[in-house]
Amino acid sequence: MRYIIYGAGAIGGAIGARLFQHSYDVILIARGAHLQAIQQRGLVVESPVETVTLPIPAVGHPSEIRFRDGDVVFLCMKSQHTLQALEDLRRTAGEGVPVICCQNGIANERTALRRFERVYAMLVIVPATHLEPGVVQINAKGKSGILDAGVFPAGIDKLIEEVTAALEASSFNARADPATMRTKYTKLLNNLDNSLQAACDASEAARDISKLMHDEALACYRAAGIDWLPMEEYRERYTPLLQIAMLHGETRFGGSSWQSIARGTGSIEVDYLNGEIVQLGRLHGVPTPANQVLQGLANELAREGGKPGSVPLDEVRARIERASRG
Repeated sequence: MRYIIYGAGAIGGAIGARLFQHSYDVILIARGAHLQAIQQRGLVVESPVETVTLPIPAVGHPSEIRFRDGDVVFLCMKSQHTLQALEDLRRTAGEGVPVICCQNGIANERTALRRFERVYAMLVIVPATHLEPGVVQINAKGKSGILDAGVFPAGIDKLIEEVTAALEASSFNARADPATMRTKYTKLLNNLDNSLQAACDASEAARDISKLMHDEALACYRAAGIDWLPMEEYRERYTPLLQIAMLHGETRFGGSSWQSIARGTGSIEVDYLNGEIVQLGRLHGVPTPANQVLQGLANELAREGGKPGSVPLDEVRARIERASRG
């Protein structure tokens, strides 16, 4: 089996690196300065226990790969880039190549299933950071993250059992889970805070805003008849599996949305996180002012090149109050 890591940023880079270190056949698909750095010197992987430079093959587009039987594609780009990536992949690899949605949110799997015969959902809990071209950081000791996966929309098969076994052998916690989407809906609840972290750089001080967003999401889930793993069970299952650790004397800077703002990418994944809740609310008649406000703020920051944490919490609360009044 050969692993094509499509989107070799923080998550994709970490997965590709660990598989490569454990002698699996890996190709990275990256872009821009990040791709150039990997091609010129290799992918630098920093963790609390080591810094290594790995000569992983890397290309800039699926068309540069001669696809063959046994290839598996990990989609690791942000959700706003999924559609174009899938179109490029289908033109090159055909509809039969297995696609694993190793991404936040719950929209990517349906987008992929419109185009590919075999689609898999993957829960992603990997404390990785990518801020510098050619460099990926992993803030974990022991296991590098959690990557449970299953057939979309439900079930397991021999392929995903083989994939999760390879990941388990490559320093990840990974199991074949027939109800992965149920868990991904719970992970989405956590990811609603990504926009808050990116906009306000706040934690305890913003707990009231976080609770509003989560309460709106749960109301939408109930209205839509969506099944999710209760948060208590989610934490009991996954918290013991991952040991977060400092790197260079510092904790991890921020999540994926924070990193998008910090790197000035011009786009952010918020439409597929908070925006997913806003969409559910509009479909099922559930008000979602807090998620709508954070969706708008995060998009504003991305478009205008703002700095992470630059929006005062009082301004966020005021906007939510106005949105609540309609």
